[in-house]
Amino acid sequence: MSFHARMKPRAGPRPDPAPDATDVTDPPAVGMLLPSYLESLALVERMHRLLLDVIKDEFERLGVLDVNAVQALILFNIGDQEVTAGELRTRGYYQGSNVSYNLKKLVETGYMHHQRCAIDRRSVRVRLTSEGRRIRDVVAALFERQAGGVLHRQLIGLDELERVNTALRRLERYWSEQIRYIY
Repeated sequence: MSFHARMKPRAGPRPDPAPDATDVTDPPAVGMLLPSYLESLALVERMHRLLLDVIKDEFERLGVLDVNAVQALILFNIGDQEVTAGELRTRGYYQGSNVSYNLKKLVETGYMHHQRCAIDRRSVRVRLTSEGRRIRDVVAALFERQAGGVLHRQLIGLDELERVNTALRRLERYWSEQIRYIY
């Protein structure tokens, strides 16, 4: 069978969602879990929006108006690495934003260098300029101050935060498996 024949989408209905390891179909159990599950989804979404608002407010306070919160987060997550736009999209930090547009703006404003890959001319590699590193450092300092504030106010301890992260990673893995199954 040729490569293209294998890559053709199958005719017919989409496959059923990935079967779960336990395949729990106990309606009372699902009914008990569902409100907390939906609350968790809403909290994750709200926390992401609040994170962007906190970053935006920090840059407004500093009078830095030529970079938005998503762009600042992109610079923070790139750090000292050299990456492609595709790698940034794959990491998935920027849902709801156009990564290519934001990278173009970051290059135009002098926060990022870009260079076409010698091997694959379609691919562009990006890295931070000294100004981009300055923005990254502002975000890093903001996150460090916030971690200190959380610690000082005793909002959540290290053990509890690690348990939250473990639970979120399990949900992330579950959702990733659901997506991969259909392809």
